[in-house]
Amino acid sequence: MAPVATTTTNPEAPALATTPTPTSKLNGGKPEGKTFAGQSKLPKLPIPPLADTCRRYLHALEGLQDEHEHEATQKAVDEFLKPGGEGERLQKVLEEYAKDKASYIEEFWYESYLSSSDPVVLSLNPYFVLEDDPSPTRGSQLSRAASLIAASLGFIHDLRHEILEPDTFRGRPLDMYQYTRLFGTARIPTQRGCRMDSNEGSRHICVIRRGQIYYFDVLDSESRPVLTEREILSNLQAITTDADALPLSQVAASSIGLLTTENRKVWSGLRDLLNSERRNRMCLKVVDAALFIVCLDDHTPSSVSEMCCNFLCGTYRLEEGVQVGSCTNRWYDKLQIIVCENGAAGINFEHTGVDGHTVLRFAADVYTECLLLLAQSINPSAPTLFKAPLSPHSKAAKAKARYHPGKPQEPEQEEHIQTTPKKLEWTMTPEVRTGIRFAETRLSDLICQNDCQELEFKEFGKNFITKYGFSPDAFVQMAFQAAYYGLYGRIETTYEPAMTKAFLHGRTEAIRTVQPESVDFIKTYFSEKHTASQKIQALRKACEAHVKLTKECASGLGQDRHLYAIFCLLQREIQANEHGTGKPGTATKLPSIFTDPGYNVLGTSIISTSNCGNPALRLFGFGPVAPDGIGVGYIIKDDAISICAATKHLQTRRWLETLRSYLLEAQRMIIHIYRAANERAGSFVDHSGVLRDARTGEPISIGSLSVDTHVRGPPDEDKTPGSVTPNDDMMTTGYSFFDSGEVDLLARPRKRSAYGVGRSLLMSDY
Repeated sequence: MAPVATTTTNPEAPALATTPTPTSKLNGGKPEGKTFAGQSKLPKLPIPPLADTCRRYLHALEGLQDEHEHEATQKAVDEFLKPGGEGERLQKVLEEYAKDKASYIEEFWYESYLSSSDPVVLSLNPYFVLEDDPSPTRGSQLSRAASLIAASLGFIHDLRHEILEPDTFRGRPLDMYQYTRLFGTARIPTQRGCRMDSNEGSRHICVIRRGQIYYFDVLDSESRPVLTEREILSNLQAITTDADALPLSQVAASSIGLLTTENRKVWSGLRDLLNSERRNRMCLKVVDAALFIVCLDDHTPSSVSEMCCNFLCGTYRLEEGVQVGSCTNRWYDKLQIIVCENGAAGINFEHTGVDGHTVLRFAADVYTECLLLLAQSINPSAPTLFKAPLSPHSKAAKAKARYHPGKPQEPEQEEHIQTTPKKLEWTMTPEVRTGIRFAETRLSDLICQNDCQELEFKEFGKNFITKYGFSPDAFVQMAFQAAYYGLYGRIETTYEPAMTKAFLHGRTEAIRTVQPESVDFIKTYFSEKHTASQKIQALRKACEAHVKLTKECASGLGQDRHLYAIFCLLQREIQANEHGTGKPGTATKLPSIFTDPGYNVLGTSIISTSNCGNPALRLFGFGPVAPDGIGVGYIIKDDAISICAATKHLQTRRWLETLRSYLLEAQRMIIHIYRAANERAGSFVDHSGVLRDARTGEPISIGSLSVDTHVRGPPDEDKTPGSVTPNDDMMTTGYSFFDSGEVDLLARPRKRSAYGVGRSLLMSDY
């Protein structure tokens, strides 16, 4: 296996002012490819005026505090904003700090991810559930896995050669840096926090079956695939046969991947034990350097909710007191493609370096490529999405050249490529065995403490919502507020991410959904004194306010990131003064704005949500970020809304049913109001809210009616700059449920020799 260039990101290292644009070997090291061509055009994330940030901060807390609490917070903010005071000084410190940084928030958010000692499973890693492959030949597990692997290699080839189409929004380039942290990247635990290792020249993948780990090369030195889809399938068949020889009762005891579910400090100590033995050290290098992990589960989920749980944290299943669920078949420190026994597929990804928008692009492109390959099997001249040619070093290419000689070409230098799968064989010391045992029992406890449920609401979706002039995302966000209040009788802090990839190294800004307008809507909706028309009017105002807030946050004008950056600078000053190295005039204690209870209230997301939709996805979700909270991933489709909710055994299913009831009631009220405003002889409104001619049954154009704008919004041509379209929703709300971000820190290169570890599998039967 070829050497791999390794870079390391460590939270303790100083940040680079800028991050070099990745370049392809094919262009002589010059950044000429189109994938990253827009990076130089991206502006930096703006640092808002401190007074504006504090105004938004108070506005976000208004509906979450009583009068006395809000008055105390107001005093703390006023003290912070005093002319010549601490706020003014810290704003200048932040502005000076940001001058040589790609993003003022990047380093601090990266540290917040990597300094956490909590297990990443359930608390950090999100998951996607892919739609089924329409090809009948890919209905089986191994065929589906081979197809996904082959398509993924095409994506990686085009990314590395910088011919992958860049992300844009309305002609504006979006930041592409996260794609350089998607493949060949691993989260490495240490006693002083985690670090990220990136292996930019990685050529192999790892496959896990029954907790046993195998690997084989899939790319050559030019990132061209060295295996056809059929050859990948043969490798997976060999791996499955070998792994299934291990009795189920022995799987958990030898599943090294269970250690990645541990508390990070515990995992760090166990990893040090593994590294003390040469063979284990080589095995860890193989896994860390892999492009991604493929998990082949030997289990078919019995329900959609169980399938979601499987992709989130694996399944819990005991046989004679021994854990035999799919929870033993994971490696959570890397990007994982998971395929169930029935061919259902999903993705679980380590969240430090990438947000959902980036992984969604990867998943959507891979799914599209699978569809195009199906079309190509019918019509060989049909195009494909990726431009990856089969490597001339592959067996298939050599065979073709042998039997169909064409124009002589200059021979390429032979490469050492290991396409035969090898099994990693670990030295199991008593300490490691004990560590695996207790990692499994603690993971099993975590799974038992969490509840994951789904709702595929099919009564209406984006088409119905936009027909009546609402923003789809805002409409659904208000539904979450109503469902939570309807079940618990209170309003809680709610989080939704706004994507900020229009800026250099942009990640997300926090949309705090609870605003005075949303609180007014909830009070109006649950009041018997108000009419249906008044309730829908309050809903419309809340949605309009949410749209405005979303646009501001996507423009970098939120409050969470700005205040957190100041908070982190304060902590550095205080620590320096405690160690006697502080500068005169710097802080020795936190200002009252950060010790006031309001700061903790806004930072504790009881309802953590994210909108992440694409035709390639069926569902997606993540765990709750607060012990008494709920994690909600949702997809707004044309005529449906898919929702995954996870809690630590609150009434998850009941909350979803309450949500369903609200959506149906809101639909009923909207249709009723619309009907009352537009009834005319010879017309009727059908069950989906479409006005039809009673004689012909044909829909009557809304534009031909005189409809009160309280019932529906103005037509598109009358939209103000602050209005939102369905596409706005998709682009401004990007996935990042956890209040953290990324920074690119100094990377240190590391040489890597060819791997000489593992037992080769016999391939004669495949």
